[in-house]
Order: sequence, then C-alpha cells, then structure tokens
Amino acid sequence: MRHASPRPIHGAGLGLRRALLGPLQDTFSSESAAPIDFFEIAPENWIGVGGQFGRTLRALTERHPFVCHGLSLSLGGRDPLDETLLAKIRRLLDTHGIAIYSEHLSYCADEGHLYDLMPIPFTDEAVHHAARRIRQAQEILGQRIAVENVSYYAAPGQAMREIDFVNAVVAEADCDLLLDVNNIYVNSINHRYDAGAFLDALPGDRVAYIHVAGHYDEAPDLKVDTHGAPVIDPVWQLLERAYARFGVRPTLIERDFNFPPLAELVGEVAHARGLQRAHEMPDVRSA
Repeated sequence: MRHASPRPIHGAGLGLRRALLGPLQDTFSSESAAPIDFFEIAPENWIGVGGQFGRTLRALTERHPFVCHGLSLSLGGRDPLDETLLAKIRRLLDTHGIAIYSEHLSYCADEGHLYDLMPIPFTDEAVHHAARRIRQAQEILGQRIAVENVSYYAAPGQAMREIDFVNAVVAEADCDLLLDVNNIYVNSINHRYDAGAFLDALPGDRVAYIHVAGHYDEAPDLKVDTHGAPVIDPVWQLLERAYARFGVRPTLIERDFNFPPLAELVGEVAHARGLQRAHEMPDVRSA
C-alpha cells in the first residue's frame, strides 16, 4: 500500500546515485539545503534494498518527490516481458508514493541480459512489437509509463526515420515521452540530422519530463552518451528550444560517474531552473 499519495514533480531535479547519498545527507542536514526539486532513481538498484540504504531512501522519498527510470525492462526485446520485475516496480512505486515510471525505448536482453541499451530496428513491425509490450507493461503497473528516446550508434534494418519511429510507438502505445535532449543532440551529430527539427516534430503534449546530461567527444563527428561530463551549451540551448516549443517541463540532470563536488551538480540544477523561470516569465515586450 502507498505510504502517501503519489507526489507530482516540478522544477529541476537530479539523478540520485549512491555516491551522492553522503554529500546530499550532509547538505540536507545543514541550514541551507541544496535546492533540488525532485530526484530520480533506477528501480532495479533499489528493489529489496534494506538496512541503512533502505532507510535513507525512505527518508528521502518522504521529504522529496521522486521518479523511477528503469534500466532493464527491454521494451523492444524478444524475450517475454518480465512481469515479475514489473510487479516489484509497482510495489516500489506504491511504497514510496512515486507517480512516474519511465523506461528506454530500446532492448537490453536476448536470452539473458546484455548490459547495454541496444537500438530497436526502425521498422513498422518493431513499432507494433514495442507498442504492444508497452501497453502490457502499463496494464501490469496500472498507469501510463514514459518511454525515452535513446542514443544509438547503428541503425540495423532501418526502414523509417528515427523521429517517425518514436512518434509511431508513442501514439500506438498511448504512452508518455521522457524527452532526452542530450540524446537528440548526440544522435544528430552521429547520424547527421537537424536536432531542432527533430525536437520540433515530437509530440509535446506527451512529454512527462526531460533529461539533460553530458557526453564524451570521441571525434568531431562521433559523440558518446556517457552521463559523465557537464552539460554543454548546445544541449542547454536545445533544452531552451524544448521549453519554447512545448512549455516548461520538469527537467532532470543525469550524472552517472566522474562525479564533481555536489555544488557543481547543484549548479547545473540551478541553471536548468533559471532557464525554466526565464520561459515562465511573461514577455515584457508584449505588455
């Protein structure tokens, strides 16, 4: 049963990693707590966790809104959908009053976990397959989920454009969208398309929240989505375009390794919040 009603998210948030628990607890115990509006966790990393980590998570979810972002459901895979995992995720959402669950529009298992997010072929058959599995997941969870547009480095069997594939899946599955702005930027460089045009073509009314992150420059024409570096200016600019196009949406900073001091991550959260405020303000020129 839920310990509280699901809490809506707003503003700018941060991905919660165990390496950040100590610094976060220190700042929350001080008089000037870090201004973070919500947190995101991977449910697979917290299901069944007890002891000190479990108590820490419970204390945080009682004080702050959270979202869950899955890593291993393999929505585009051929293996049977993991209904046991979905049942555990539903209990986690219920226990901690978490309203939003998202997953990657990819696959990560083939008779066993591949430990990577693999691209789904951009075909009509794959649209129907992924949409069917998303609908099944939503039925088990008893709620809509948000699927993330993912980074990819090859497009095997491609028969349609990435934007058409993403839009078709979201429409057929009747699900929400986790808009990853950094993934659009990375893919636009690697696959040579216009990032702004891609963004503009997405269904803005389906955007549940937004991801921004850093990446690695392997070469001028090859970017690797690592979540291990600061967000760069072109990605911030694409985020501003998303706000201008769709309105301000909750936005999360992702960082998975190479953690800087917490103050730097909080600075990125604050930067996202500043962009949100700028786009929420009425245009004084029209007054």
